[in-house]
Amino acid sequence: MSSTLTNSNFNFSFQEKVYHGKVRDVYYLRNDVVVMVASDRISAFDVVMPKGIPFKGQILNQIAIKMMNETKDLVPNWLIDSPDPNVSVGHLCEPFKIEMVIRGYLSGHAARQYKKGIRKLCGIDMPEGMKENDKFPEPIITPATKAETGKHDEDISKEEIISKGIVTIEDYEILEHYTRTLFSKGSEIARERGLILVDTKYEFGKTVNGDIVLIDEIHTPDSSRYFYLDGYEERQLNNDPQKQLSKEFVRQWLISNNFQGLDNQKIPEMSDDYINSVSDRYIELYEKITSEKFTKSFSKNISERIFANTENYLKRYFEH
Repeated sequence: MSSTLTNSNFNFSFQEKVYHGKVRDVYYLRNDVVVMVASDRISAFDVVMPKGIPFKGQILNQIAIKMMNETKDLVPNWLIDSPDPNVSVGHLCEPFKIEMVIRGYLSGHAARQYKKGIRKLCGIDMPEGMKENDKFPEPIITPATKAETGKHDEDISKEEIISKGIVTIEDYEILEHYTRTLFSKGSEIARERGLILVDTKYEFGKTVNGDIVLIDEIHTPDSSRYFYLDGYEERQLNNDPQKQLSKEFVRQWLISNNFQGLDNQKIPEMSDDYINSVSDRYIELYEKITSEKFTKSFSKNISERIFANTENYLKRYFEH
C-alpha cells in the first residue's frame, strides 16, 4: 500500500489557528487567508474510518479545483490557488450552518426514506409511484444542518431554516439559486463525460466583504453520487442496481458488514486489498469526471512535501 496522509499538524508561517475536520484540516492564517489540507481519511455515516485511502485527498482536492475553475464564471468561490496536490488556499469565509443538498434522482438517503413510506423530505413532496434511482420530475433541494463533530447531519426544510434565523430569506434565495445553477452545470459536465450527476451537496460562506461564495469541495465522490449514463435506462427497466461511482459503494459495504454508525456498532476491518480497491474506484471517478489521466503524487513523506510546497507558496503570497 502507498503511504497515506491520515493526520496533519503543520505550523505554517502567518498561521493563527487550525481546525481538524472529518477529512480536511483547515489552517487559518492572517489577512483572512485559509489553507485547506485534504487528507486521505474517509468517513461514512459521519464516522471516520481507522485507515486512510491512498491518493484520496489528492483526488478530492484536484477534482474540486477543476470544478471550481469550470464554474467560477457562474458562481463565485473561495479559491485562490493550489500549491500542492492535497492543498487549496483560499479566502476566509463565515460558513452558513447548512449544507445545500440537491437531488436529481431518488437515491441514497432519499430512497431509504421513501422505502419507509415517507413522501415528504425537508418539506418537499416526493411523487408517488417512484422506484429507487428514478429521476425526479425536477431536482429537489433538501438542506441539512451542519453537524458538530460526532453528530449526524439532520434534514431541515427551507421554512425551518428561515424561521429559526439560521439563514435570512434574502441569503437563502441566493443559496438556492447558486445550488440550482451549479447542479445544472455539473449535470451538463457529467453527461458530456458519460456520467449522470445523481445528487450532491454544496457549502457556502460569506467573505469578510459580505459576498456569498462557494466553499469547501464541489462535485467530488465524497460530496456527490454519479451513475454511468450508458445502460441507466435498461438497468431501471430491469430493476437492476445502477452502476455508480461515488462513496455510496463504501456505505453499502459497511451496511453489508452490519455498520451504519449506530451506537455499539463496531467498524468492520478494512483489508489492504479492499482499501486499494476503494482507491482504484476514486481514481476511476477522477478520470471519468475530468477526462484526464490521474497522476499519482508519490512521496516518501507526504507531510514534508505538503509543508514545503505550501510554505514556499505562502511566503511568496504574503511578500506581495
